[in-house]
Amino acid sequence: MSILGKFLQKVVEKGSIRICHADGSTECFGTPTEGFPDVAIRLADKAVIRQILLDPRLGAAESFMDGRLIVEQGDIMQLVQLLRANRPFERGGELREPGPFTKVRDYAAASIDRFNFRGRSKRNVAHHYDIGNDLYELFLDEDLQYSCAYWDFERHGAEMTLEQAQADKKAHIAAKLNLKPGQRVLDIGCGWGGMALYLHRKTGVEVLGITLSEEQLKMARERAEQAGVADKVRFELIDYRDLAAREAGSFDRIVSVGMFEHVGTPLYPTFFRCCANLMTDDGVMLLHTIGRMGGPGTTDAFTRKYIFPGGYIPALSETLAASEPYRLIATDIETLRLHYAFTLREWYKRTVRNRDKIIALYDERFYRMWTFYLAGATAAFENGGMCNYQIQFSRNRGTLPLTRDYLGETEKNLTP
Repeated sequence: MSILGKFLQKVVEKGSIRICHADGSTECFGTPTEGFPDVAIRLADKAVIRQILLDPRLGAAESFMDGRLIVEQGDIMQLVQLLRANRPFERGGELREPGPFTKVRDYAAASIDRFNFRGRSKRNVAHHYDIGNDLYELFLDEDLQYSCAYWDFERHGAEMTLEQAQADKKAHIAAKLNLKPGQRVLDIGCGWGGMALYLHRKTGVEVLGITLSEEQLKMARERAEQAGVADKVRFELIDYRDLAAREAGSFDRIVSVGMFEHVGTPLYPTFFRCCANLMTDDGVMLLHTIGRMGGPGTTDAFTRKYIFPGGYIPALSETLAASEPYRLIATDIETLRLHYAFTLREWYKRTVRNRDKIIALYDERFYRMWTFYLAGATAAFENGGMCNYQIQFSRNRGTLPLTRDYLGETEKNLTP
């Protein structure tokens, strides 16, 4: 049995995997089980196993990207799902305190990447978001919402679309902001402007969206001009830290969707201090972020190298602890458990559907990298320890209604 086979024998119990080695020999592991995929892979050369064992996620990713790990039955989504689903976050069993070596290793791994100072933050953003808007238009919804959608299957039925789910996400967030006409809203990490334009269109608020992406800024401004609202919905290329020094106390509301993952733990206190100072004394903030259902962790090597350099997914404990010194009251916390899994599966389907266009824009290796990224993320939300948190903060305990009833009523009025 190969070294890789010994590992898979321990991991794969439900579902099955067949490995065809470079010398023509084969190994099979697991048992076909309903709900678990059956996959087959071929290793093009002997070095693939060594590469995977040195760093399982990065090694497997690069072998797949280079066409040396070939999925012959199923696809990369099913391969990653098989491995993750056999070791789910909710697997039960006795829980033990991690040893001192594990604690030190987990803290040290990639910790330097979390220091996102101004220049580095812009470079990190450019790595992911300035690769061209054409790619994102191929797999995102029509409003270019590059964050977790909100899937209300009871209301819309099992066949609800990504477009509907993203519209519902914007309404869900707008309800938590408790917006009033004439208020001024700051959108930190505004993407291509969809959220800012939506908030103005639905509630009449004025919005300033800020980003560090040149490509996003260009499109966001074009969209505001086309909608005839460029005087009410403005976009600027500026770091939130620099804005806080310029416009303290200027915003009634702050929304930040999918940006906190790029801040980095050492700068969490800075982020929350800046947000508190940017708000009026009765301001409200809605923070939407990917989060960890367990405690603090690390960013894997593949994600650091290829997808989100400087990125880190926070635990809820880290997020709240960083906000507490700045008298931000956590007035509502919601955990979205499977919503991102549904979103990512839709993005994956659209990516696969547009395979030829993506290869024409970049190359085959990029396409494989992107599908590996989406497959790994999907598995993390379906069976791993990832979720999304929506945390509503207020600077004044009397600002928001006493009960949560206003959320449902406002949301109904905002969604078609």
